[in-house]
Amino acid sequence: MNSITEKEKKLSSVLEKLKNLNFKNPELDNSIIEFEDKKNQLEIEKKELEDKYNSLKEDYDLLSRKIEEIKEKEKIEERKQVEFSEKIDELNQETDTLLEEIDKWQT
Repeated sequence: MNSITEKEKKLSSVLEKLKNLNFKNPELDNSIIEFEDKKNQLEIEKKELEDKYNSLKEDYDLLSRKIEEIKEKEKIEERKQVEFSEKIDELNQETDTLLEEIDKWQT
């Protein structure tokens, strides 16, 4: 019986010591805090980069549309120049024809 009481006391003592044990590791806690800080910083940087990307994408889209508009205007100008050249050619032909007619009438 005495041995049971002793074992019980020892067990109680060990349990008390276990209760008082500190399982926290300060280095681990500091590492966790550092990782959380780094994570937060990376999230902030990610957000900034996403914002910059979106801004650049908008700029790119805008510039692409402007380039397309300029290309369209160039095509239109080119067509106008061709039409103008054709009109000048027609006028030259008509002038030549008129000059020939005038020459016929003068002779």
